[in-house]
Amino acid sequence: MSATAEAHDSRYSWTRLAITLALASIGNVGMWAIIITLPAVQADFGIDRGGASLPYVATMLGFALGNLVLGRAVDRFGIVPVLIGAALSLGAGFALSALAPSVVVLSLLQFAVGLGTAASFGPLIADISHWFLRRRGIAVSIAASGNYLSGAIWPVVLSPLLASQGWRAVFLALAGIAVAGMIPLALMLKRRLPEGASVAADTAAALARSASGLSPRALSGLLAIAGIGCCVAMSMPQVHIVAYCVDLGYGPAVGAEMLSLMLLGGVASRIVSGLIADRLGGVRTLLLGSVLQMLALFFYLPFDGLVSLYVVSLVFGLAQGGIVPAYAIIVREYLPAREAGARVGFVIMATLIGMALGGWMSGWIYDVTGSYHLAFINGIVWNAANIVIMLAILARGRAGAAPLPA
Repeated sequence: MSATAEAHDSRYSWTRLAITLALASIGNVGMWAIIITLPAVQADFGIDRGGASLPYVATMLGFALGNLVLGRAVDRFGIVPVLIGAALSLGAGFALSALAPSVVVLSLLQFAVGLGTAASFGPLIADISHWFLRRRGIAVSIAASGNYLSGAIWPVVLSPLLASQGWRAVFLALAGIAVAGMIPLALMLKRRLPEGASVAADTAAALARSASGLSPRALSGLLAIAGIGCCVAMSMPQVHIVAYCVDLGYGPAVGAEMLSLMLLGGVASRIVSGLIADRLGGVRTLLLGSVLQMLALFFYLPFDGLVSLYVVSLVFGLAQGGIVPAYAIIVREYLPAREAGARVGFVIMATLIGMALGGWMSGWIYDVTGSYHLAFINGIVWNAANIVIMLAILARGRAGAAPLPA
């Protein structure tokens, strides 16, 4: 076996995946910090729920743009300099956010936090995808699980500090954690993939693309539209569960626990979805997750008791965790390795635009109606649109790419 072939699915590949997971668990805190502090930010600035959602929207817009821009940078310069720059951006963004005098200033600074956070999602996923071939589905899913592990760990860890010293102290603490945690781990990823190691992956992608009858641009466009639809739906519970629990009288700590439970369920779902993707391909895996997510959203409509909300939040997490990684898997199944960072970044950017749009829409619907009931229904409608698009891709692509032989 050649050295280039041995680079895929090797012992080093799995070691690199473990480092990637640790980096993602730290770096993705930028996505969740503003969610767990949303009620405190609203109270501090004396604004309505829609206004308090603006820093989250700015974070997600920065996150979305960062996945595209930094994904392209990874294709050109490699992952290490991108991660180091992202760590410094996170540190500065969090530290300055702690001093923000208004929600407008906070929103601008959170855009920078979102940019830095992006390096720990799409670009890291694209990087690790190069090191696996037969087990790419599970590898990508594990790397993407760092995002949910971050959301499961940090709300619980930071809740005592939030309760005792406020949201500004939380942001100052995160500034130091991001820089001290990410840079040493990033330096452990200096090894580059051998020249020619992507030939086998590119051959499989070319065959899948030819069978689908879809051009790279058409496939990317359809995936982007589908990503917006599924993530508008996904954002409703993820962004507003803490605020929803406060409204129901359960308090922010309970909401943080539900978010953590939801995201732990998402971690399990991502691992299982990765195993499924290695057998069924990315398109079928994404469609399965989208259908399950819509069913889980329906459960929020009749149930608002404390125990039932814990159960529904877990069910929701178990349903939707594998959706976003499946987009990256589809891109790598159909498109050339040299375009991985840019293409994965583009599709992930679309999903994050959906998260930002859905987070704002849910807050706006709440302000207009005084409840989250219609916000859940809005998410269900967007989810249905995603399912229609994925069914069309499945039909046009004749069931998507076939998994690689073991």
